[in-house]
Amino acid sequence: MRPNEMKLYEEVMLLALRDEEGTTASGAWYQQAVAGALLAELLLEGHLRATGAGKKRTLEVTGTEATGDPLLDGVVDKIAAARRPATAQTWVGRIAGTRDLAHDAVTRLCETGVLRADEGRVLFLFKRRIYPEVNPEPERRLKQRLYEAVFEDAMDVDARTVLLISVANATGLLAANFDRKALKARRQQIDRVVNGDVMGAATKEAVEAVQAAIMVAAMIPAITATVT
Repeated sequence: MRPNEMKLYEEVMLLALRDEEGTTASGAWYQQAVAGALLAELLLEGHLRATGAGKKRTLEVTGTEATGDPLLDGVVDKIAAARRPATAQTWVGRIAGTRDLAHDAVTRLCETGVLRADEGRVLFLFKRRIYPEVNPEPERRLKQRLYEAVFEDAMDVDARTVLLISVANATGLLAANFDRKALKARRQQIDRVVNGDVMGAATKEAVEAVQAAIMVAAMIPAITATVT
């Protein structure tokens, strides 16, 4: 599987999973990242659009044409069936809380031999599903794409890479895959990429609709954990 054949949510999962252990990296809100990537993909491809202004800006389905991807189509169906329009922030929270979201997100990566579906144990007692990496090439190319956009002053970053950096930056996945000090030194370039200097109108629409939503949705479980 080549990088341009992967969906944004699949790229997010490659960044979220530890290569050998097949478990998700700590300190990253990967559920919110997957949810944001799903919405960003649908916005970018024109299956969703944002309407309204400010905090009342909501998402709506643009038509009935299927995406051909079961996970994306499931999100479209949920938004279409909702009783009332909801914001991107609300949908990130709802999708992130979907049961088996991460496992559904890696289905095709397992089918194509990028990952392997396996079973591990927690404290030698409890079983859990894990997804060790089998073919490292797609992730290597993915990280190279991100490296070039962040560390090499790229002036022409494609829309999908802009969206991925935006989602990964907002959810801690960039820090889980690259040196934190190096990323801090490149903060200006990251901001330039995700804030619109190198993106087109359609990409900017997707970023604006998703970025703040991810950050707020990720704060809620963190605040809850602190309080409890």
